[in-house]
Amino acid sequence: MMVRRLPHLTWLRAFEASARHLSFTNAAQELNLTQAAISKQVKLLEHYLREPLFERKPRSLVLTKVGAAYLPKVRDGFDRLAAGTEEVFGLRRSEVLTVRAPVGYSVNWIAPRLQGFFDAYPDTPVRLVSSVWGEQFDNERFDLDIQYGTGKWPGFKTDRLTWEVITPVCAPSLLDGANAIESPSDLARHRLLHVLGYEEGWADWLHHAGASGVNYGQGLQFDTSLLAFEFAARGGGIALARSSMLGPEIERGRLVCPFDLRVPLSESFYLIAPEAGQDHPDAGKFRDWLTEAAQNDPENQKNQDVQRA
Repeated sequence: MMVRRLPHLTWLRAFEASARHLSFTNAAQELNLTQAAISKQVKLLEHYLREPLFERKPRSLVLTKVGAAYLPKVRDGFDRLAAGTEEVFGLRRSEVLTVRAPVGYSVNWIAPRLQGFFDAYPDTPVRLVSSVWGEQFDNERFDLDIQYGTGKWPGFKTDRLTWEVITPVCAPSLLDGANAIESPSDLARHRLLHVLGYEEGWADWLHHAGASGVNYGQGLQFDTSLLAFEFAARGGGIALARSSMLGPEIERGRLVCPFDLRVPLSESFYLIAPEAGQDHPDAGKFRDWLTEAAQNDPENQKNQDVQRA
């Protein structure tokens, strides 16, 4: 394996700034270093390259032919590094509102509505980061977070976004044939699909349905609802869907609900942010838009009626 032969980045930075200003003093002021430190770093670079890069005049610097030839290469390297950093990491966190949300909720609830935010705030950048597990909030990386739970997070202010019910979903093909699903007890003949991380699941729905002879613990486990939905749509089993993530799958016709029974849940999705500290300047815009979109969601309104019943 070939090892790349590169000078230290600090030497190159000192050279580039000195060449731009043609002054060690001005370069030192720009880089918040002493003039002696800049001069030493340039000398180390010259020693490493075994070539002088500057002619030291009494009151100024002059690039040597080698220095003048090297300068565009160094600048191009810094420009590429800056462009690569911007491409991968985008705007600095202090400039862009960063919102984390579970991947299934991001894809099936936020994404279909997100254009509404940009229609209202076309000049407000947002970075949406997806997560699988409800990891601890990191205020160095995120400004707002969406978590699934009961709404009790000490030290955080919360806004409820969904009113959840659960109902089984499957591929349309499972409603026909010899093993067609006609009653909850028929689920004993099919593979149940579970999503990790939820406290309420198949045991709760089957209890409400009065199903007999169904082993609610059997089947497959997935770490996201999207994976469970995809496997169910291909006829692999019966998934238990939370209503906030079900709409797009039903609209596409890939999944159907074999039963009308919708069981209300005590948990739901919440938008959370730390109580202490200053909010991102754009956090209020996103919070207001998101909570209004949630309040106007017909599915949420219907589920609130189910939970009151």
